[in-house]
Amino acid sequence: MSYIIGKEYCKLDSNGRFKFPVALKRQMGGDDGRFVIRQSIYAECLELWTYANFEAEVSRLQGKLNPYNKRDREILRKLTDGNIIELDSNDRLLVPPEQKSLVKKSKDLVLQSMGNFIEIWDSDTYHRMNDELNGFADVVDSRLGDAPTAETNEPLS
Repeated sequence: MSYIIGKEYCKLDSNGRFKFPVALKRQMGGDDGRFVIRQSIYAECLELWTYANFEAEVSRLQGKLNPYNKRDREILRKLTDGNIIELDSNDRLLVPPEQKSLVKKSKDLVLQSMGNFIEIWDSDTYHRMNDELNGFADVVDSRLGDAPTAETNEPLS
């Protein structure tokens, strides 16, 4: 699995479509043009996954959760609640009607990479969220300041 890097800006048209930026499309390429879009459980945004990455995520979740446990089943249901969408002939993606309310506040969108998926934000909400990140360096330091590095398994200095 390759990781997606970057942040792009685009516009939502009156039909709820946006032109998928070429830089992100290239990084997410290789699939058959199918994507899964779902509402984030952490923020007021949508998540865009390639179909293959979403399939791998669901497989990972199924390996960790017991389908006969009520809470695990609820978690699985919520985390797999998405819609399959496809690029049209003009490289546009249609935001499904039930998910449009999260991104239709303004017509400007921010697409922010998150490793193996992309967050789709309404521009105003994205900028407000970023403005509220006071003390972010302290948060990073407290969470990652003594985390081991991948190469050495030693704490970062």
